[in-house]
Amino acid sequence: MSMNNNQNKQDTQKRILLATLISFVFFIAYDFLYLQPQQQAQMQYAKEHPKVDTKNVNVNSVNTNTAGLSKTNAIPNIKEVNKETIASTITTKNAIYEIDSLGRIAQVTLREKKYVDEEGKALKLFNSTQLKPLEVRFADAALNKKAFDTVVTVSSNKLNVLNNSQVLTITQNLGTTVLTKKIEFFADGHYKLNISTSNNQNYFITPGYRPDIAADMYADHGALLTKNDGTLVIIEDEDMDNATELVGIQAVSAFDRYYTTVLYNFDKNMQVSVMKSKDDSPESFIHVANTATLYGYSGPKEYNLLKSFHPELTHIIEYGWFTFLAKPMFVMLQYIHNMVGNWGWTIVITTILLKLVLSPLSHKGMVSMNRLKELAPKIKQIQEKNKDDKQKASMQMMELYKKEGANPMGGCLPIILQIPIFFAIYRVLLNSIELKGAEWIWFVQDLTHKVSMSNLMDPYIIIPILMGATMFVQQKITPNQMQDETQRKMFMMLPFVFTIFFIFFEAGLVIYWTVNNIFTISQQYYINKMFETQREERAKAHDAKKSHKGK
Repeated sequence: MSMNNNQNKQDTQKRILLATLISFVFFIAYDFLYLQPQQQAQMQYAKEHPKVDTKNVNVNSVNTNTAGLSKTNAIPNIKEVNKETIASTITTKNAIYEIDSLGRIAQVTLREKKYVDEEGKALKLFNSTQLKPLEVRFADAALNKKAFDTVVTVSSNKLNVLNNSQVLTITQNLGTTVLTKKIEFFADGHYKLNISTSNNQNYFITPGYRPDIAADMYADHGALLTKNDGTLVIIEDEDMDNATELVGIQAVSAFDRYYTTVLYNFDKNMQVSVMKSKDDSPESFIHVANTATLYGYSGPKEYNLLKSFHPELTHIIEYGWFTFLAKPMFVMLQYIHNMVGNWGWTIVITTILLKLVLSPLSHKGMVSMNRLKELAPKIKQIQEKNKDDKQKASMQMMELYKKEGANPMGGCLPIILQIPIFFAIYRVLLNSIELKGAEWIWFVQDLTHKVSMSNLMDPYIIIPILMGATMFVQQKITPNQMQDETQRKMFMMLPFVFTIFFIFFEAGLVIYWTVNNIFTISQQYYINKMFETQREERAKAHDAKKSHKGK
């Protein structure tokens, strides 16, 4: 059995290499053919259908003792009420908060010029009919009904928080109960909330439904909760089956690809109920016994900004399966950006550094592939000579590999080991809002830009074409011993296929891949020249020896 395995090692290498490239194609095709059409469908649906009333939800009774509540309660259902009048407007450096007549955050409008919608207008985070941040639901059904029929009073109709923090007091008089929210807004856009009732009521407060940004819609959106042990609970849209009860929670975030609305307190443990809305998306409610102190924020998931609020808050930036690699990679990107001040050059430098770190591994793989190419004629002779005795052919091939110091699997392993790094940096470049509106050089004005189906003449197409060209050159100079004609044709088509797919990818990712290809070409060219020099030296030595014998 081992003899047959040895004989098939070279074929196994080819199959793995082919499978690796096919996996890359599948990964890209999945984004292009599934995720992006899904995005377009969601955007179209959002235009044609207003969002359903996410406040009419059903939830089973939950035990609230761990949050200090004295009895079993259910989060009450409420009916839609027309309370959209804006009671107060708070302007910070980066955002405008609007408080409605029920004391909820009705809207957050981003002020930075890079945050615009598809029409070029300032980006607004929330749909007008969705569950709003700081909405309160009382455990007492009668009190809850009254709360949704009673407008609040505010200490100020307008606050300009451009330097020092300012406090907005929101009071809702419900007869025997008075609900008070004291919100201290800070210039950077986050706030501190002190909420209480006059007679020890039990109630629930929510960070709201996730930001609903059609311009940046993507598959990653839902709810993320940070536990006191550092672990995360992530519930994506349309993944909810039943209501979920969680304890030991310190941060509750509703998120999409780039933005979040979050309530947190890393000095307290909270109990949270998560339930599904009518569209099966998660909605989170924090249990409160009379009083609570919480911190909140609604806006972009910018790493440095979240870190300035609280270091643990950066955990709400999540990169999927490869988070363990992606997070330190982003930290490295951020460090380099702090020095060079340009995200495009940051990507270029990071790519080169990664290639330098991996170069010994790549070098070994390239050398192995060149050695196998040199041995290909001898391998073919052995196979033809022993075509009726595969065991003998396998033994002779392994002896040849050992003698020549070649490893049939040596060219495959380096490629496989680099796959997680590619996927990690893919997620970083895909999810980092820092790249939004970030310029590089010449026509590259936004590293998150991708060409739409209706705009194929966009100048960014230059980068995918350059990427495809470098991939073609890399393929041409890389040793290839494929005998199967179908496999050869598939490999020849890959640069063209990748170019088409990468037209629809973010510019930052295409820049990474292109620089990676250029570096690989340089390394492969050096290895090829080294082997060519060695062959010439061996040929000269052989001729000299032959000439000496002739004398």
